[in-house]
Amino acid sequence: MKLYLVQHGDAMPKEQDPERPLSEQGRADVDSVAHFAQQAGVQVDQIRHSGKRRAAETAAILAEHLTPSGGVVSLPGLSPDDDIRSIAELLSRETHPLMFVGHLPFMARLAGFLVAGDAQRSVVTFQKGGIVCLELEASTRAWSIRWAITPDLIPQTGE
Repeated sequence: MKLYLVQHGDAMPKEQDPERPLSEQGRADVDSVAHFAQQAGVQVDQIRHSGKRRAAETAAILAEHLTPSGGVVSLPGLSPDDDIRSIAELLSRETHPLMFVGHLPFMARLAGFLVAGDAQRSVVTFQKGGIVCLELEASTRAWSIRWAITPDLIPQTGE
């Protein structure tokens, strides 16, 4: 099973817009990463997001490119300070490739827990709009980091 963890794209400051939609740069970054993922053959059954506007907008852009058969849904438990245990338990029952769009520190704690068994252990550095791919080895039931792609790794057109 593959799990794609995405930190939402860059958002507008709370002072400018309390709902914190994606900034213009955030939209562009997520779009370029989503296009790259599509070209690389990334497939997900469903994209789940925290319900916060910046995560929902990030998920929608990713879905435009990845067209998940199960669509895009809001999933309680993916907010910045939520406890990772309910999501880890949910993952123990999943078998299809999923993408979660959320926030720090939640994403970092989930990755640490899955890969190292310790939510406080840093195993990967997230970047806004980037994707971290984890894979569950069926025989050992152990998660590992397969790859990560961030907006700054993708060549920009016209440069």
